[in-house]
Amino acid sequence: MKTYIFSSIFLMLTLFSTTNIKAQQMNTEKNNYVVLTKKVAQLQPIILTAEALKEEEGDNFGEFQVIICGKEIGDITDTEKINKFIDKAKKAGVQLVACGFSLNKFNVDKTKVPKEMKTVENGILYNFQLQKKGYKSLSL
Repeated sequence: MKTYIFSSIFLMLTLFSTTNIKAQQMNTEKNNYVVLTKKVAQLQPIILTAEALKEEEGDNFGEFQVIICGKEIGDITDTEKINKFIDKAKKAGVQLVACGFSLNKFNVDKTKVPKEMKTVENGILYNFQLQKKGYKSLSL
């Protein structure tokens, strides 16, 4: 009888412990990131962070997007302020995104938004949508 009980317990432990193996396996999906910022000047450290993560993660590095919103959104139309960041972002594989809601609220001429930047209707909503897709998010 003892042998039967011990055998049953051993069998149950074996069956239930193998279901955890899948959860313990390394995740090979790419790491995607999104940063929400209100200041163009913050692009410098954000892009440096993206470059460091890309080097550190290698093939596991996925997308890195930066959403710019808020009252200083007009700075993206100032070529002296934004152009150096556009070049650095492109080299680092960083997608710059402008918040359409902020563009409208602060009366920024959308035709002056650099063509290299993507514009979304609502930057905050877009951030949440990316988070639902598994993006790691940071707001500055």
